[in-house]
Amino acid sequence: MKYLGVDYGTKKSGIAVSDEEASFAFPKEIVSTDSLVNYIADFSKKEPLEGIVWGLSLASNGAENDITAQVQQLAKKIETQTSISAFFIREDFSSVEAHRYQTKKGDRDDSAAAIILQRFLDKHKKTHLN
Repeated sequence: MKYLGVDYGTKKSGIAVSDEEASFAFPKEIVSTDSLVNYIADFSKKEPLEGIVWGLSLASNGAENDITAQVQQLAKKIETQTSISAFFIREDFSSVEAHRYQTKKGDRDDSAAAIILQRFLDKHKKTHLN
């Protein structure tokens, strides 16, 4: 079953999707954050999702910030509307890492979303292997 990854931004958000085996994450697209709820609802009607993985913005000391609350509120809203479980994983330096690997110029929010999602998939796989 697939997972969707989200790199939330106040104006635009990156979207990534996993393969069916939940082993690999792939950048999908960048959408306006204003249309994120509808995008996810429409996507989940076309392709069943095991969960949505949200990049959690935290300070380096682990403290929450304004973005943290926005992500958690939006995730809860979407979880309530779609019944798709929300998962959170720290997004630390995902945009910097995406920049290192992305060969095309322009926005890299979708690549950052793929990095966030891959971190979750790797952690989830390790948890289930032990």
